[in-house]
Amino acid sequence: MTELQEVQPSPDLRAFVSAHAAFVWRSLRFLGVSPSDLPDVSQEVFLVVLRKLDSFEGRSSQRSWLYGICIHTARAYRRRAHRRYELPSEQVPEEVNHATPETAFKLREKQELLSWALDRVDDDAREVFVLIGIEQVAAKDVAEATGCALNTVYDRLHSARRQIQQALRQRALSEVKL
Repeated sequence: MTELQEVQPSPDLRAFVSAHAAFVWRSLRFLGVSPSDLPDVSQEVFLVVLRKLDSFEGRSSQRSWLYGICIHTARAYRRRAHRRYELPSEQVPEEVNHATPETAFKLREKQELLSWALDRVDDDAREVFVLIGIEQVAAKDVAEATGCALNTVYDRLHSARRQIQQALRQRALSEVKL
């Protein structure tokens, strides 16, 4: 095989990517990846999946295994030097919604507020909150995906909720003063 030949993904990999692309995109966004970098960071996640799919042992669900990859990829993304100079975005990727314009507007406002609050939560707590609070993954699976004890998962979830409430209270107070 020459250096320039493309490797064609197997049908299994294509199905895996199709089944989990929205989950990866949403997870990365909630883990602090800016919207402009989501395509590249998502691709990085699936490159890791391509390299490690054969070694997946099935000790956890595919989704929690994939989320663990998302966590590590998002952490690496946040550590990169170029990322330190970007301003965080408060926009969450839009999903197709057939609701009324008013309902869609209110939902988008809530999503933006949650994203804003999540930007103020420390990374470990944020990861747990996104998995349990947004993606509704079982705490046991979160412990496996993050590599920490179950009690630590519950502590981080509690901490995230407390940090989110505090951020929302501070924002509400600053808006009242205006």
